[in-house]
Amino acid sequence: MTPEEVLSHPPRALSQAERESYFENGYLSVERFVGEEWLERLRRIALEFVERSRAETRSGNVFDIAPGHSAEAPRLRRLKRPDERHETFWEFATGPIADVAADLVGPDVVFHHSKLNYKWNDGADQVDWHQDIQFYPHTNYSPLTIGVYLRDTRLDDGALGFIPGSHGGPLFDQYNDRGQWVGSLAPADASTLPTSRAVYVEAPAGSITVHNCRTVHGSPASRRDDGRPLLLNAYASADAFPYTPHPDPSRHSGTVVRGRPARWAHHDPRPCLIPPDWSGGYTSIFAAQTGEDAAA
Repeated sequence: MTPEEVLSHPPRALSQAERESYFENGYLSVERFVGEEWLERLRRIALEFVERSRAETRSGNVFDIAPGHSAEAPRLRRLKRPDERHETFWEFATGPIADVAADLVGPDVVFHHSKLNYKWNDGADQVDWHQDIQFYPHTNYSPLTIGVYLRDTRLDDGALGFIPGSHGGPLFDQYNDRGQWVGSLAPADASTLPTSRAVYVEAPAGSITVHNCRTVHGSPASRRDDGRPLLLNAYASADAFPYTPHPDPSRHSGTVVRGRPARWAHHDPRPCLIPPDWSGGYTSIFAAQTGEDAAA
């Protein structure tokens, strides 16, 4: 659906002004959208998985762990596919947060993926400027990601940053000059963007961020001792169909969470970079940007 078609449907969870702001800027933030009861449940489970990760020595199907991780000092970077790791995460992904997606992609919504990212205070968890859609090209650019701050998040905690309007600009090559996938913009490309005008969303627990799959975004390293948790759920319009294998599919990927399945694909004429073949597995953006994948 086009933005005009999406906006013609009455809003479910957002105001019309918030929806229009998203389409203009490529991102949106709403403070304290998620209530305390949900936050308590999600935070408790997020901590449980940190505890479980203490027994791990390397990244695998469930956990992506950073170099230096140990039982004494866990450095869990990502819980993969939380929607299938605990029923509460799937309940949340199909709850009011899916209404936010419907307000921005149209009434027919499919679930794409979820992840729970943590940041620690070792200065090694910066996420460089990147765009999402090159990881999972679709027939159109409706896919978006909704982030939930499970704790108060400031710049020193690794707040998400967005470059307003960048969703309307070019898609960038996210391979390096040796043809290796790095999942981020080359410095020369980043220098063409108004990064000085980037907006970093500092907000209390329960706040949400939403960004379009073309929007250039990133986050600085964290200085938080106890691992800033950020829950991310990605959705798309039902008329957006993938061109390439899903990087990390769960059993819920492709599930219609609002409305009905699409009978026609919507094709955006703008081209999209194709990523590596993910059918053999995928680690994380952290591993790609730090060169761990290339070294493996």
